[in-house]
Amino acid sequence: MRIAVTYENGEVFQHFGHTEQFKIYDVEEGKIVSSEVIDTNGSGHGALAGLLDGLKADVLICGGIGGGARMALAEAGIKLYGGVAGDADAAVEAFVAGELAFNPDVQCNHHDHNHGEGHVCGDHGCGGSHHCGGH
Repeated sequence: MRIAVTYENGEVFQHFGHTEQFKIYDVEEGKIVSSEVIDTNGSGHGALAGLLDGLKADVLICGGIGGGARMALAEAGIKLYGGVAGDADAAVEAFVAGELAFNPDVQCNHHDHNHGEGHVCGDHGCGGSHHCGGH
């Protein structure tokens, strides 16, 4: 089994779409046999799922994650364990032992916390009658 963790300074990084590194753990017979840190090279939300798929990850352990990334992981067959914080190695050890505390309903909420009452994303008043630059 191959487990990927969003990674920064030994900790589980809290925003999947902005992670700059994954730590990849190979697990055999209930033990971590190897691990390595992989740079994402600035890949965004959608590309990160493809990167994990290319690395043959079976599981992703992370903090917050948005809906689009969740769907991309599901399509790639990668099992998601979100809402995890703290030491990355300890999280993987807890997962392998069947003791990882995670939140199956975790949502990334960074994208919508600034919207005021009644705001509709993408609605900027530019309807069909909007003309740029006149006639």
